[in-house]
Amino acid sequence: MSAYIIRRLLLMVPTLFAIMLINFLVIQIAPGGPVEQMISQLTGVGADITERASRSGSTEMLSTGAASDSFGDKYRGAQGLDPDFIRELEKRFGFDKPLYERFVDMMKKYLLFDFGESFFRDRSVVDLVLDKMPVSISLGVWTTLLVYLISIPLGITKAVRDGSRFDVWTSLVVVIGTAIPSFLFAVFLLVLFAGGSYFDWFPLAGLTSENWASLSWPARILDYFWHLALPVMAMTIGGFATLTMLTKNSFLDQINQQYVMTARAKGLSEKRVLYGHVFRNAMLIVIAGFPSAFIGILFTGSLLIEIIFSLDGLGLLGFEAAFARDYPVMFGTLFFFSLLGLVMSLVGDLTYTLVDPRIDFESRER
Repeated sequence: MSAYIIRRLLLMVPTLFAIMLINFLVIQIAPGGPVEQMISQLTGVGADITERASRSGSTEMLSTGAASDSFGDKYRGAQGLDPDFIRELEKRFGFDKPLYERFVDMMKKYLLFDFGESFFRDRSVVDLVLDKMPVSISLGVWTTLLVYLISIPLGITKAVRDGSRFDVWTSLVVVIGTAIPSFLFAVFLLVLFAGGSYFDWFPLAGLTSENWASLSWPARILDYFWHLALPVMAMTIGGFATLTMLTKNSFLDQINQQYVMTARAKGLSEKRVLYGHVFRNAMLIVIAGFPSAFIGILFTGSLLIEIIFSLDGLGLLGFEAAFARDYPVMFGTLFFFSLLGLVMSLVGDLTYTLVDPRIDFESRER
């Protein structure tokens, strides 16, 4: 197993490099880079021009002179700005270097986990991510835990009682859960339970109350879960429905196998057959989807939920960075999350062996 782990770790290097290279090239050809973003802010908001330029030490460069034809063709909206000021912006954002040199410099820093500073927030990428991480971790961990705690027992019960009334009406609930988008369910919960037209039982926004620091520890824990109740419930609705049906179908497939009939013929109890033989085989497909499900819930599935419940997390940070073309934040978070996703994929494979020790990845590769 150690040789398999080493091979997987070595394979992560070219995989991560390819992910970064492809995304880097795609972003470069997308219109509206950071230089154009700054130019649009300078030319579009007159009151902010002096303030922003003085921070970069270039107030005098904003004036009068017409931009050269080359800059006018290169950057939309550059007409009327001093060419020296445009060059300074390029140097500030690193666009004075060739494309390949920028990529190499970026990857050298990322190998040392130096993600640089945000173009527009005057803070390091690491500090920004650490500030937003508690919100995303809270949503991701509790949503994933709740989804698995509901879906696996429910899916097993549906498989055992396939075709019964319980299976029919729970399937109706699952279909409704699949059909309702998380953000729409979030709006429904806000209207119904957060001071809309009906009940005012839960807070409207935020992860904690304003007086959270002055509360006792038991009160802090209650306040934390009080704020999380609605967003976690909204994120759970779609995930539990999908995983429930996956679990049910996986168990049904195993229940109809020959080895289950043989075990029953030997006189084993239904509980022993189900949890001693069927469970570890049926759970393999569920475990296979865990890394991608966890990463999806943790980092990509919460954007609209964060916006609706005014939660300042990683989803909102990534969206704002992409919209503003904040390259350090975009590529820094992409590198970190891609690396985390690759590691989680390896963890998923290792979990296979915990569920079913008969699986040997090294022998499968020979």
